[in-house]
Amino acid sequence: MSAESVVPTKSTESTESTDVLVVGAGPTGLALALDLARHGVRALVVEQAAALFPGSRGKGIQPRTLEVFDDLGVLDAIRAGGGRYPVGMIWRDGRRQGEHRMSDETEPTEAEPYAGDAWMVPQWRTQEILRARLEELGGSIAFGRELAGLVQDTDGVTAGFASGAPVRARYAVAADGGRSAVRRALGVGMTGETVDPAPALVADVRVTGLDRDNWHFFPPVDGKEDILALCPLPHTEDFQLMAGFADASAGPDLSPDGIRTLVATRTHLSPDDVTEVRWASVFRPRAALADRFRQGRVLLAGDAAHVHSPAGGQGLNTSVQDAYNLGWKLAAVLRRGAPAALLDSYEEERRPVAAQMLGLSTGVHRGQVRRGAATQQLGLGYRGSALAVETRADLPEDALHAGDRAPDGIRGGVRLFDAFRGPHWTLLTVGTDAGVPGLPGVRTVRVPAYEAYGTGVFLIRPDGHVGWAGESAQGPVREPARGPARGLEEYAALVGLAPESRPSRPSYPSRLSRPSRPS
Repeated sequence: MSAESVVPTKSTESTESTDVLVVGAGPTGLALALDLARHGVRALVVEQAAALFPGSRGKGIQPRTLEVFDDLGVLDAIRAGGGRYPVGMIWRDGRRQGEHRMSDETEPTEAEPYAGDAWMVPQWRTQEILRARLEELGGSIAFGRELAGLVQDTDGVTAGFASGAPVRARYAVAADGGRSAVRRALGVGMTGETVDPAPALVADVRVTGLDRDNWHFFPPVDGKEDILALCPLPHTEDFQLMAGFADASAGPDLSPDGIRTLVATRTHLSPDDVTEVRWASVFRPRAALADRFRQGRVLLAGDAAHVHSPAGGQGLNTSVQDAYNLGWKLAAVLRRGAPAALLDSYEEERRPVAAQMLGLSTGVHRGQVRRGAATQQLGLGYRGSALAVETRADLPEDALHAGDRAPDGIRGGVRLFDAFRGPHWTLLTVGTDAGVPGLPGVRTVRVPAYEAYGTGVFLIRPDGHVGWAGESAQGPVREPARGPARGLEEYAALVGLAPESRPSRPSYPSRLSRPSRPS
């Protein structure tokens, strides 16, 4: 692929150098930089704004993301900084009409310890927690760095900024939101739809006259106005205000007086009950998906790759999981000598998931889908991926397959999530004495038979998904049901885990072929 996009602005300052340039310090960029730091990869996070995002907008942390945060070492802080979703309370004419539960209740299990445990944390606090962990690992954020140009060649990416030195990186990741400057510079389009033509207002406010035990809903009366909701944010004095506007041409007033008038018009509260407006924004819900997630040495993640309606709490969670999928792959290429074509699996795996979650969030917004097991994201996996190598034949559909999320559980005194935690791979043998090869950087764990796994040998990826599965490390006696690599050692070479005894060059199966573009 030829050098492309906007030529970086010239600077008299010397060029900074890094392995990965992360553009954007939202949850996506911070989670990615944190994960790269765990893997020993140098990453520079640049952010156009002067500080982290100040609002509560993406406040819902789904159970699968809690598992990711457990692995990244921030779960305790997330727990301490948030709380469970409050029960909804419907109001009319200043009187409570009854409770409203927005989701179907599910219970945790041994295999899914956080199921049914969606956690509410204001987005600004989630970002502060991720930033603190990043800095603990030696990373930092460069604020006030507005992208002015981007060009790539066969060896890397050079980015120029409105102020500050240019940056030269081996790869760059666009994590700069729905209006991504990187995506636009690359000319990557987005395909989508307007979920709701009417605008919506979201704000963080302080309010008197309402309890903090409920999420307060004020439905429209006699078709007038539109819904308004006030949700108490845990461990703060704030409420998140959400208000819809039936008139598609409406331009909501974001001033403190405008928001006070809005609250007084749609609720039994007075303007003076809104004591402070801390942050406010307006948006029109839409759903859009980038046409591709990779262009040469630049990859798209988070809102730069997919834009969601806030309904159902899928956007931030899908974004953090993009970072979790991409981090170990960049590290494998940059540190372990894995083929650069491994990065093609990022789009292969994450774009279908993003499309699925876009459909889900749109369905929740339109009242076609109820929040439940699907919104928790525990069932998402990569069975069709080139990195999901299943060598066992005739497995039932509901059995654990390569590509699936690796379940938790305690067997033989070992908690599996404890064994998986960290940037390493885990070679797990369940209910078998099968011999396994020594693989550098791989933790070997043996546990008794466990129904969530059945029996066999499972190579667990750093992002908690089963990469390779077989009855033994040598692969099947019969032809495998699916996958380009038969034996465990062949798969290990594919992802940069050459056996200790005889390092080998990786092969390039058809779905991970050498790209013609620079990689």
